Amino acid sequence: MKPFKTYAYIYSLNRGKLNSTEMDEITILEKVGDNDYIVDYKGVKCHALFNWFNCTYYADDIYGRIEQ
Repeated sequence: MKPFKTYAYIYSLNRGKLNSTEMDEITILEKVGDNDYIVDYKGVKCHALFNWFNCTYYADDIYGRIEQ
């Protein structure tokens, strides 16, 4: 899979807000599971999920961080 840029809902931007629409750009680096992706968000590598119903990524830059 070639890395590509897209937009995602970012966990730290939406913390504590219901129905928040805050999104930011991420880079999809690789697919590691059926619906699990490694992404880069502002220099932080983390896990993201893809929602097939609304065709949107959700990146968890707080609890889904990948420490190297």
